[in-house]
Amino acid sequence: MDVRRFVSVGLVLVAVMATATGTSAGRDRVDPLAEFHTQQLTWKPCRDGLECADLVLPLDYSRPTAEKISLLISRRRAEDQSRRRGVLVLNPGGPGGSGLGMPTFLANSGVAEVYDLIGFDPRGVGGSTALTCNTVPSLVVAESRPKDEDFPKWAAEAHAVEQACRRSAGGIRPYVNTPNTARDLDVVRAVLREEKINYLGYSYGTYLGAVYGSLFPGRLDRSVLDSAVHPEWIWREQFLEQAVAMRRNVESWAEWVAQRDDRFRLGVEVEEVMANVEGVAAALAQRPIGEHTRTDFDAAMGVGARYRPLWSDLADAVAKLRAGSPTDTALMMARSAQDELVSGVFNTVTCEVDWPTDPETYYEDMRVFRDRYPYGFGVARAAPTTCAYRTFTPPEPAVRLKRHGYPVGVVVQAEGDTQTQYESGPALASELGHNLITVLDEGRHGIYGTGNRCVNRAVERYLISGVLPPSSSTCPGEPRPSEGAAAARLDLRSYLDTLRVGVRPGS
Repeated sequence: MDVRRFVSVGLVLVAVMATATGTSAGRDRVDPLAEFHTQQLTWKPCRDGLECADLVLPLDYSRPTAEKISLLISRRRAEDQSRRRGVLVLNPGGPGGSGLGMPTFLANSGVAEVYDLIGFDPRGVGGSTALTCNTVPSLVVAESRPKDEDFPKWAAEAHAVEQACRRSAGGIRPYVNTPNTARDLDVVRAVLREEKINYLGYSYGTYLGAVYGSLFPGRLDRSVLDSAVHPEWIWREQFLEQAVAMRRNVESWAEWVAQRDDRFRLGVEVEEVMANVEGVAAALAQRPIGEHTRTDFDAAMGVGARYRPLWSDLADAVAKLRAGSPTDTALMMARSAQDELVSGVFNTVTCEVDWPTDPETYYEDMRVFRDRYPYGFGVARAAPTTCAYRTFTPPEPAVRLKRHGYPVGVVVQAEGDTQTQYESGPALASELGHNLITVLDEGRHGIYGTGNRCVNRAVERYLISGVLPPSSSTCPGEPRPSEGAAAARLDLRSYLDTLRVGVRPGS
């Protein structure tokens, strides 16, 4: 089993070079990107009622006359052209997420009335010039609590994946990075004949938006950064903190369960509930129940505790397993946790900064995370990635984030988000001087456009009318399960499916 698919983070880095350079006094300024800025687009119908077009871009912006690549963008025109206020560029995260269909995701929103919604496949992704890497046989059997002697297999697999990508990625890999993705966005702006863009990014896309604004402050108008990347956790710390957030949700669930011991019989104190959870894990390690293994159970705990409407179902599942009975609920949630896949772009963009190169550094963390943060497959967040064995040299450092010269924006962050942990939202809002909306008691990753009316109202009032929410405000998350035996049971499969709409899981 490929353990890399358990590690996903919705994230993107960015930087931008000046697009105009001066010559001697009295002479015209020359735009080195003029041939790209002035290209004409040919729009054609593509998917779900959208229209798409290809752009030509430099592979390396420091040598714009050298190799070129293509970028595929999509558009959904503003429904009310009399009220049109420009373009809203959308990014779902990743790194490596395709945003081509995002205008359809927001088709029924208020922003669709006044903005041309612009989606795109970032460089290296999908319909743009793609970065493809050969796969390698898995060397690791996925185990949420592996033994110390298994750790070198994790390192060997990461090394093999990196070597396979080195052999198959060609010459484009060093240039598939966030700085160039930001530069690409500014070419999109110029080709669309827009003085400025408006921006909505989720997860990894929040970092892309922040860096675009840092490098092109005069070309960014309104921006919403939903489920933010922490500006000081790029990138390894962001992964580690995912596991910390998973456990935090499990402990919140345990507190709720302890207050309902008359129903679930799992303990009257948080510590007692957690001890029963660990007792189930230990029993499954010795003898699986049906198809339920300890790894499935650990994954189910991490996923189920995130989403408050699932809490009673998760407690019922734990109680059944504690009694030695199988439960479809636990297995289904475990499998949903294993849907997180990474791509060659993910393994390239997240290596834009230096990672530790000594495997023992990772092994030390794996021991801690195996024991303290097993839920949601936390050990994989601490394990070596391809970045430990990076075979290319990033052409430039990460961008220092700042907001100077563009309007105050909005950051949205859920308290229980595990892909981009809650602390990330206040940190990015503070770094950029943006206003923060905290979604209380909520584990979703990516909030706007997914049914939270409070967030939808605040974001659309800002994007459409320019009215900022308070500097720091709150919105309620989805409610916890209703009390009483007559409470309706959730259709878990349908509910979990809704969580995948619009924003990639873990991106």
